[in-house]
Amino acid sequence: MTNITIGLVLIAVLFALVLLGMRIAVALMAVAFAGVWILRDNFDLAMKLMSIAAYNGVANYLFATIPLFVLMGHLVNISNVGKDTFDVAESLLHRLHGGLGVATVSANTVFAAVTGVSIASAAVFTKVAVPEMSRHGYRRSFSAGTVAGSSVLGMLIPPSLLLIIYGVLAEQSIGRMFIAGLLPGALLACGFVAVILLLAKFAPGFVFTKKRNDYLMTQTDRVQAMPAREMILKLLPLLVLVTCVLGGLYSGFFTPTEAGGVGAFAALIVALLRRSLTWPKTWSVMTQTGTISVGILVLLVAAGFYSQMLAVAGIPNAIAGFVQGSGFGATGFLIVYVSLVLLLGMILDSSSILLIVVPIAAPIAQGLGFDLVHFGIITVIAVEVGLLTPPFGISIFTVHATLADPTTKLESIFAGALPFVGVMLAVLILIAAFPQLVM
Repeated sequence: MTNITIGLVLIAVLFALVLLGMRIAVALMAVAFAGVWILRDNFDLAMKLMSIAAYNGVANYLFATIPLFVLMGHLVNISNVGKDTFDVAESLLHRLHGGLGVATVSANTVFAAVTGVSIASAAVFTKVAVPEMSRHGYRRSFSAGTVAGSSVLGMLIPPSLLLIIYGVLAEQSIGRMFIAGLLPGALLACGFVAVILLLAKFAPGFVFTKKRNDYLMTQTDRVQAMPAREMILKLLPLLVLVTCVLGGLYSGFFTPTEAGGVGAFAALIVALLRRSLTWPKTWSVMTQTGTISVGILVLLVAAGFYSQMLAVAGIPNAIAGFVQGSGFGATGFLIVYVSLVLLLGMILDSSSILLIVVPIAAPIAQGLGFDLVHFGIITVIAVEVGLLTPPFGISIFTVHATLADPTTKLESIFAGALPFVGVMLAVLILIAAFPQLVM
């Protein structure tokens, strides 16, 4: 067999191992090691390349970004910043028809700017927003679907772990990736707000369990306006965090790694001032941060080794040559690539998809004239859709598990999130058609 054939067989083996339940990091490492050994018939070379990948993963200063932003997200989470943000949004928007849905999206958008993790947003707002929306006459399925749908903003609005992972895999500036994610994230949030308002007006049966007039009366009676001073006090910690992290990052005063350190320190101060950091919670924050960070770093080390194996096999160059020779062109390649990512999103988690496809697709996209930052935003949005689609839909499962309500079926949450999937696909097409939106 030729090197190309062996490489393609190894990619198929990787998919099979992941679908059979093997850990993605173990599968990547095993396939990469076996691939180099077989392709070069040299066990020592395979060992050497694996050690180089491991060293580069540990020695790279950029990797410190991951644990710092993860730590910041956990500290913000235990400080009840998410609940305070929702309370303010609820007070401002409760008179609007569909206002609590808009409040959920608004709070999730702001919360995403300091966490970068969709699962954290989904867990927080399931506890905060779903009971409140249900109490005001919203369908349980729509409430849960709104939380799940808007939680994906954490993967696009910086600081986003997916943008960091893509930047590392594609060797792109993390700062550029963060800046590129701002406008698409805002477009996505605005699209979510628009679809909620349209559904509330033209399909109220999908949104509410009561008639419109009854709902408005109930909502007006039950929600009291929050004093301006209380709003400021509730939003002040969040504003400080956003200013410290994003302000310093976009002004060029901080590197992404420094911004993560400043953000984690500011989140620690907020947690201490709010007296929410008890010893048990401190231990929980540290262990969760370590678990998530080590897991991601091991994945990136494995993905680096996997990329080296693909290069040895000549897979990226072969596929690029095939695409150019087939007449597909850049547009055809992008359509096939996005379709593949959407399909993978139904069976794999977000990080696994990036780790498998980016090392293959990024060199091809660059050869076809794509800017890899633009290509990365398209990739992350496509991957995000998988968070809301069956059978995997990790955001849906997170909401369902956090809700712990036997009367709310998993299928109904998927149905409630369906309009948000439509918005994401529309934004994906818009971003692909107009690269200047992210450049």
